[in-house]
Amino acid sequence: MAELKGRLLINEPLAKYTSWRVGGVADSLYIPFDKQDLCEFTKSLPDNEPVLWMGLGSNLLVRDGGIRGTVINTKGRLKDMRITNDGLVYVEAGVPCAHVARFCADKGFVGAEFLAGIPGTMGGALKMNAGAFGGETWRIVKNVEMLNVKGDVTQRDPQHFEINYRSVKNSENEWFLSANLSLAQGDSASSIQKIKSLLETRAKTQPTNQPSCGSVFKNPEGDFAARLIEATKLKGYSIGGACVSEKHANFIVNTGTATAADIENLIKYVKRRVQYLHGVELQTEVCMVGEE
Repeated sequence: MAELKGRLLINEPLAKYTSWRVGGVADSLYIPFDKQDLCEFTKSLPDNEPVLWMGLGSNLLVRDGGIRGTVINTKGRLKDMRITNDGLVYVEAGVPCAHVARFCADKGFVGAEFLAGIPGTMGGALKMNAGAFGGETWRIVKNVEMLNVKGDVTQRDPQHFEINYRSVKNSENEWFLSANLSLAQGDSASSIQKIKSLLETRAKTQPTNQPSCGSVFKNPEGDFAARLIEATKLKGYSIGGACVSEKHANFIVNTGTATAADIENLIKYVKRRVQYLHGVELQTEVCMVGEE
């Protein structure tokens, strides 16, 4: 490990790395110095080492028993963003989506404004085809750069993946390092104003001042998870320190004392009640990992 430039932390509590502010201990957590350092670190890992990537820790529930194996945290790392010679927007996986939206608008590109409403990094947005305000990540992706478990870097086109609503398949044993975004040129001022309007709407309709993961459930086809949960009269319902948001029913917030178990139990309860009353089986958007 002597030649590596990043930070390796042993038995690291993960609550401070997740947007819900919950989660147990990781056996080890690596904060890479840059993309090259991350590739070298990945090469150094045993072939059978379990690896979890984490950006801003949104859309992620780390259970109280923590993570066996290695967590790679890219928050504040893998943050290169630039315009390529052929007019694409190159974004590394650790860049927050909100920063991508503003960068594109400032440079006179349109079509990425929706990213301002996604509370995660570009890597997470690629992993789950994140969307907000009618936009979806993979609609603007030209190609991506992947890192595999052996530390090798490859280029992939969207055709390599099976891309659906909040779902991207065929990325197993690989992680997203960067993406080239293909966007149209447009009016920078109107794009910046659109971002401002989207953020104002988000602040009015979502509990942005409380720890949450973003949307918990996927919207069923032809309906909205929030409508179903609200119709089930679950706004404000709580288990321990976890509570269904009064502001937006598809958000579960940590009121200050929640454990990961509280949150997971509340998710299960909401699913059961909605299924019982409306006959709809809600699917979670949030990824639940680790040991109970």
